[in-house]
Amino acid sequence: MAETLLAILLVTSSAKGPNVVYRWPPFVENTRPRLSRPRPPVDGLELDNPWRASHYSDNSNALAETYMEGAVDVNIDDYAWRRPAESRDRSMSFSCSAIPASGSDSPCNDERREIDPVANEYQCLFDYTAQFLAGMLCPQRHLCHQKFELVIDNLVFAGHPVCAEPDGIWCFKPERYKTGSRGRGSRHRESNLPDKDSSEVSLGGGDAHSTATPKSSWLHIFHLVLVFDLPDPSSSASGNVARYFDTIYEQIAFTVTAVLFQEQVLSNFVELECDAIGSLETEYIVKGEHFSDFALHAQRVSSIATAMKNLYDAIKSSNMAHITLNDLPLELQLPPYLDHLLHSEEEFELELAGRLENQTDSQLWGRELSFGWRLPALVPWKSLLLLDTDQELDPYMNLRGSHVHAEERSLAEGLIKFLETASVTLSLADMASLLDWDLHSQVYPTVRWLVHHRRAKIVDTVHNGLKTIFSIAPKFDKPLAILAAEFKRDFPQPSILPLPMLMATISNSNSKQADNHFFATVVQSKDLISLYHEVVVWMLKRDLLITLHLHVRVVATAELKVHVRQAHERKLERLASHHLREGRRSSRRGDYGVGDAHEHPRVNVPWLSLSPKAARRYSRRSIDSGQSKPSDVSESILLEEAEDVFDEISAEDSGEENVGWGSSEDTLEPSMISDPGTASPLERKWLAAMSEGKDEYIARRFALINQYFDGKRTDDEILYTAEISRKQLREVLHHYEEYLQTFLHPA
Repeated sequence: MAETLLAILLVTSSAKGPNVVYRWPPFVENTRPRLSRPRPPVDGLELDNPWRASHYSDNSNALAETYMEGAVDVNIDDYAWRRPAESRDRSMSFSCSAIPASGSDSPCNDERREIDPVANEYQCLFDYTAQFLAGMLCPQRHLCHQKFELVIDNLVFAGHPVCAEPDGIWCFKPERYKTGSRGRGSRHRESNLPDKDSSEVSLGGGDAHSTATPKSSWLHIFHLVLVFDLPDPSSSASGNVARYFDTIYEQIAFTVTAVLFQEQVLSNFVELECDAIGSLETEYIVKGEHFSDFALHAQRVSSIATAMKNLYDAIKSSNMAHITLNDLPLELQLPPYLDHLLHSEEEFELELAGRLENQTDSQLWGRELSFGWRLPALVPWKSLLLLDTDQELDPYMNLRGSHVHAEERSLAEGLIKFLETASVTLSLADMASLLDWDLHSQVYPTVRWLVHHRRAKIVDTVHNGLKTIFSIAPKFDKPLAILAAEFKRDFPQPSILPLPMLMATISNSNSKQADNHFFATVVQSKDLISLYHEVVVWMLKRDLLITLHLHVRVVATAELKVHVRQAHERKLERLASHHLREGRRSSRRGDYGVGDAHEHPRVNVPWLSLSPKAARRYSRRSIDSGQSKPSDVSESILLEEAEDVFDEISAEDSGEENVGWGSSEDTLEPSMISDPGTASPLERKWLAAMSEGKDEYIARRFALINQYFDGKRTDDEILYTAEISRKQLREVLHHYEEYLQTFLHPA
């Protein structure tokens, strides 16, 4: 976690000048070396050279001896990039007037720094003098109360400096309402607004000085600075480095500074802590003791020093930082997968593992948890797995404590009931039903809080009878030997397989076509279900198991397509025969029809037996040829109708549904129906043909759930969305087995 973090500094500024009050760790790690040119191979054989590689077998001994002799003269350090003036103090490259006047910068002290290594531990930091570096990190007043970022060579300094008012009073800064137009210069214009503007509202009330420190203090500015080793921009995707530092600033630097600023305003806390640390540092310098001894002792007299140490250790170890500032407990952390932004080779993996299903899922997790966490989608069919916590941080103890107010007692009891109900065998929807909670307004916020504070994690629902199919994770956080020892310690029962053997059994089960779930391959006895349930929970907490889900896709077979096409052709033939029979029958009735002798003869042709096109032709001809015989007119119309009958029937059949007969989709080769929910008319005919000969209730259920057979939805999602049982799903899969393709996949 934050592999680039080098140190945490507390920098202050007063009338005496800037000063680095405290830093952790005592001895800062060196930054990773940059190379000015590629280093030569260690063995010196240069086998990547084509000529040398082709002749290596001929004179390998001579080459080896030659390069072994010359290897002594090669100085690898000559290939490392160095600053132009690294041999001297970097602060000396700046004008001396830039350093505030102080007795510590006198020539005597400079000479003492060169000859006294103990004093050098206190005065030098990152090849700068501590006071010069403090001057660089304490900006002017108009640059305070905003994000600070300074890049010098391969060092990045990030923080949020804050300052007192010009009269030395510490008070809350008024909040400005952004009333100006948005644009490139809006931020600059807002920064130049006067402190007492009519649109400003104080955070503490109407009067900005109502909660200020009663008297002015010597402390003018303080700045909690995080120092990083600047990553190589070419090692990550564009924009990832900036996003990396923005996340650390928001989650750590800004949050801690906000609490320190509040306590400084309310109780002069930061100034008192700086006084204590400064007095202790003077004592250790006078005694000539090492800086590391002072840094350890400072943690016993200052909560800020202890908090900086705990914060640094937690960030480097990827753990939650539990710190206390003036008796205020804080929990701080960075996204677990934040460092992966700096590695291009893991970008594809990061995209797959951290991708949320859609924008709605990202909104459900919220802004803080939607980046760098690699969280699965927050959906009703997932489950909640509670993680092990320290006794000091036990939520049950906090919720049952005497400090809980009476009006919050009912809320605390509800949270306790939620924690007691949570189980990997219950989905979030089931928990909402059992607790009579609203899923979105009550269950999801509780889950987000538990996941954000690493009290729980989202996992796939585990079957009550352990009939869940698992696979082994490709990576372990710890070596297998250590995991096996911990597993043996927690499960000493002889009926439990050793962890390596258990993993081998689970891996072998993935190759089976049937009875490949955990109960059939591992448990094999109902008496051991409860015990192996604890084993599954133990492995899930350590990310050793991956749940495999059933996915379903629909296949239109060649036989099915032939059947649908033949049915369509038979339908056309039946309709054509029906039209011709009706036409002949109407013609015979017209031959024997009797008309008025004084009127024009009328052709007795039924209108319903003709298509619209033939009916219009009949009307025109009956008017134009009024002297024609009825039989002649009828026969001519029927002959033309017979010529167009197939075209008319085909047009009527395809005009309603726009079925793609004869299109590129209408082939006799088997194909996949990619998305049955948005199937084309021809694909709907194939889906309907699959249900021919099936029981009516099975056909209705298939028509209901085949929209989810797109290969993307899991069986748990299908069960929840379609509101059917697992037995009903298995029944559909059994009856439509010849048209369905099923496979197992983790997502």
